[in-house]
Amino acid sequence: MHVLITGAAGFIGSKLSKALAERGSLGDAAGKPVPISRITLLDVNEPRPPPDAAVEMRLQAGDIRDPEQLRSALTPGTKAVFHLAAVVSGQAEADFDLGMGINLDGTRTLLDACRELPEPPKLVFPSSVAVFGGEMPEVIRDDTLATPRTSYGAQKAICELMINDYTRKGFVDGRVMRLPTISVRPGKPNQAASTFASSILREPLQGEQAVCPVPVETGIWIMSPRRVIAALLHGCDLAAAMWGEQRILNLAGLTVTVREMLAAMERAAGTEALERVRMEPDQQITRIITGWPARFDSQRALGLGFQADADMDEVLRIFLEDDRITPGA
Repeated sequence: MHVLITGAAGFIGSKLSKALAERGSLGDAAGKPVPISRITLLDVNEPRPPPDAAVEMRLQAGDIRDPEQLRSALTPGTKAVFHLAAVVSGQAEADFDLGMGINLDGTRTLLDACRELPEPPKLVFPSSVAVFGGEMPEVIRDDTLATPRTSYGAQKAICELMINDYTRKGFVDGRVMRLPTISVRPGKPNQAASTFASSILREPLQGEQAVCPVPVETGIWIMSPRRVIAALLHGCDLAAAMWGEQRILNLAGLTVTVREMLAAMERAAGTEALERVRMEPDQQITRIITGWPARFDSQRALGLGFQADADMDEVLRIFLEDDRITPGA
């Protein structure tokens, strides 16, 4: 089995390629494990392979909007595609053309390249809570109407519908999973509106200052990176029949407030860490974040075997175990 990961140089792409190399197999259309023969890592900048990978790794620098690049990456033996390439929320809102080009046009180009394969591959697509906005029910269900209020959310919602339809036509075997805000992300803040949900924890735990741009009462639907990787793999492993006709799923996330996030950090690292967080309200970020729902009905996801983080303390433990950088290192 050949596997393609787009956006492979990102932090989720890097973690996913490592996890795939370690496990060495993925489920086929019926859910039966099949050995992975090769993994192609595609990104605009040439990605790095995981160290000591037992599986053959092919590294490819290319633009997701380039059909020839995709034809080169998608060999006849490609059975699974993890489509992670994307422009994040804040950047997509600030640069409309770039967001449309990568998030929407790039996805359409990839879907059409998949159509050329002799057999429809599994296509795993991480969507976003940003497909919801405006007036919403208190609890979001899988069948709640998508009402995006940002360009990023609109792009993700359009891609969801395209993948559902390409699956209906038999062009791909789509699996769309709406991700919560990922916390705690390693690395540095990016241009996502939700980047603070990691920085207000990551930086103080590493001895650095951080800014919180939203009120502490703000509710957020979150998931740790470890759970995200597990969800992407599990969603790919599931037999097509388990997904049924509706290929769009809200994952099982954890609903917390910013206050609860900070309280968990104080329990983990003491008052000194908490004092490194400075409150500086940002109206634009607050508008975007408070426009996203924080409570979801995850019964379908749980019934399919997806799992949520137990609590905020577990989320912090995962960061400290997997990604924390020791101050001064």
